[in-house]
Amino acid sequence: MKIVLIANASASSVTARTRVVIQKALSADHDVQLRETARRGHATRIAKGAAAEGVDIVAVLGGDGTLNEAANGVVGTNTALAPIPGGSTNVFARTLGLPEDPVHATAVTLEAIESHSIRSIGLGSANERYFLFHVGVGFDAAVVEQVEKRGHLKRYGGHAFFAWAGLDTWLRRFDRKRPHFHVEHNDGTVIEDGYFSICLNTDPYTYLGTRPFTVVPSATLDTPLSLVTLRSLSAFNLTRLMVSSLSNPDGLTTGRGVDVRNDVTSARLTSDQPFPYQLDGDYLGNVTSIDLRWRPEALRLVVPDGRHVPRPEPIL
Repeated sequence: MKIVLIANASASSVTARTRVVIQKALSADHDVQLRETARRGHATRIAKGAAAEGVDIVAVLGGDGTLNEAANGVVGTNTALAPIPGGSTNVFARTLGLPEDPVHATAVTLEAIESHSIRSIGLGSANERYFLFHVGVGFDAAVVEQVEKRGHLKRYGGHAFFAWAGLDTWLRRFDRKRPHFHVEHNDGTVIEDGYFSICLNTDPYTYLGTRPFTVVPSATLDTPLSLVTLRSLSAFNLTRLMVSSLSNPDGLTTGRGVDVRNDVTSARLTSDQPFPYQLDGDYLGNVTSIDLRWRPEALRLVVPDGRHVPRPEPIL
């Protein structure tokens, strides 16, 4: 097969030696070209070019942001995406069941390619940009913004730095006294007082070390989206979210201050004032509206055995 390996050299787990080892492993039985990203958005351009050239697989050695960019480059084409974790959290790769070590993950990916374990999956979109696992709106995005402003600390501080950024944002950098947006569901329901929404294409929402944040376990790549909205940023509500996500395998349920919707095919978030959002862990700025959509079978994916995406029948 023809494979383009996109590598983000600035990702936390990507070293020159790792790139060489992975490229050699992929090249043993396949025609492989290595392309390194140089700037934000570069992976989308590389992936789109590879798909136009008829490349069979775009493999991505990097974090969730680089993987998302590549997915947006190959969506709707016959080129398959193969994640190889190289970032600090690697939510999507871990959701699929890939090991965190990139070399080990490459071996698992090669086994999947050998057995023709490639299938189509559903994606969500936010303002026409596709996401693999989630979109965060409001408080969640404000935390990601603070993390990205201190990218050097993200690389070395890991999950402890994310926890500190979350507390600092809650205490000093996000207005907890007024709602930030409205949520209009496709059934006509309107939530007037949104502070924090998560639209999930898969679960978990993220990881804290080895522990998953299980928000809506029914969210899978074969079903429409799930949308969770916090209607308060009180310490009680956030504590409930964290404790439930880390300890309850059934995830969150609708209750006081929390709205949970499943099988969401479309929704719209609006406000008179700009509000922040992030997509697959990548902060995208402030907007006054977000249109959410679900698109089934949008992307071809190289799939190892995993909890959310069962191995498909071999392709004959």
